[in-house]
Amino acid sequence: MYFSLVIPVYNRPHEVRELLESLSQQDYGGKFEVVIVEDGSAISSREIVETFSGKLFLSYYYKQNTGPGDSRNYGMEKAKGDYFIILDSDCIIPPGYLTAVAQNLQAEFVHCFGGPDAALDSFSNVQKAINFSMTSFITTGGVRGKTEKISKFQPRSFNMGLSRQAFEATGGFGNIHPGEDPDLALRLWKMGYKTKLFTNAYVYHKRRIDWYKFYMQVNKFGKVRPILDQWHPEYRKITYLFPALFFIGFICSVLFLLIHVYFPLYLYILYFIMVFVISAVKNKSLKIGMLSVPAAAIQFYGYGRGYIEAFVKIVVLKKQPQNVFPTLFFKKND
Repeated sequence: MYFSLVIPVYNRPHEVRELLESLSQQDYGGKFEVVIVEDGSAISSREIVETFSGKLFLSYYYKQNTGPGDSRNYGMEKAKGDYFIILDSDCIIPPGYLTAVAQNLQAEFVHCFGGPDAALDSFSNVQKAINFSMTSFITTGGVRGKTEKISKFQPRSFNMGLSRQAFEATGGFGNIHPGEDPDLALRLWKMGYKTKLFTNAYVYHKRRIDWYKFYMQVNKFGKVRPILDQWHPEYRKITYLFPALFFIGFICSVLFLLIHVYFPLYLYILYFIMVFVISAVKNKSLKIGMLSVPAAAIQFYGYGRGYIEAFVKIVVLKKQPQNVFPTLFFKKND
């Protein structure tokens, strides 16, 4: 099987260097190509890419800025392989990654797969705390990998595989961002294609974000969910409401203090103590455990607030998503 690794890039040459260096150290015995799509960057990665021309089979393309989904589609249209692997530029790939993907596909072929992410020791404490909050069962219920139902997994585009057949049948990613990856997975399901989680095909995801950027990211995730529920109502889940309910419940628990009812707030305090303990044990660091508490709080607040705003505007007031949230949609590349 010939893999084409498709990587959209936007003003991140340093990340591209780390990613390509990790790809040059793969222990996979088969052939693969790397397709870099520069999505209208002001800071080009071309020179970085050229330094790896002797180590990897590389293609580099520059196009106008139309967003990551359209850039991935562009890369898959240019790629030569029969199976595409989509990665984000802020990932570092373990040496056995491609071998793990190939073995999984040989054992049970699927037209679309996803893999989990992990944190390297070299990542900052904030990055590790955010990684914990985004992947832990206690914060996300496992919906981003590892514990989500393996055979009904919605791959995320920082670590995702897609066959050429499935790409051509679906037309690839839509123009929404974020949310283009679950939208593609749901459209695949409707067409009868299966998706699967490859638990051992993980990547190190740097999540190039500080607290504010993290809030903005999860807030957009929250806004996107009611849109996806409107597009794909048959796959709506009650669990998508939990962050919003958590956020509303916390506000109510604070208001209860006015009438001297303390128990609801105690439950929230207990929850965040559990976040601290589990993260501290998992990461073997009290500092990361402490940082995981604001990470979880920001995640629930950002997602919950975004979800409520989008639900009111789109579901209650019946407004068009593209009109009320234009920044969530990119124009397609002609």
